[in-house]
Amino acid sequence: MSDSVKKWHEMQEDNKWTTDTTGYSYNTPTYPKDPIVESVLSRYKSRSRDGIIKYNTTLYDNPDGFYKFLTHLQEELMDATLYIEKIKQQKS
Repeated sequence: MSDSVKKWHEMQEDNKWTTDTTGYSYNTPTYPKDPIVESVLSRYKSRSRDGIIKYNTTLYDNPDGFYKFLTHLQEELMDATLYIEKIKQQKS
């Protein structure tokens, strides 16, 4: 038996590896999920999907340059300051 086949059998026997549709994955211990983190992750995924549909590209593949990204960031931060001001005025 080759070393790779022997290793595969050993991995199956220790119950730390499983097979799934993507191939083989290592079973790591599970921990309780933080509902706040899960909510934020869900919103990120949703926002990513909407952006891909709207712009027909992922952020990773977006060809915009450094200064274009800085401009987008600046505009988002400017919007954020307006939202903060609106909230402050509502609480006054």
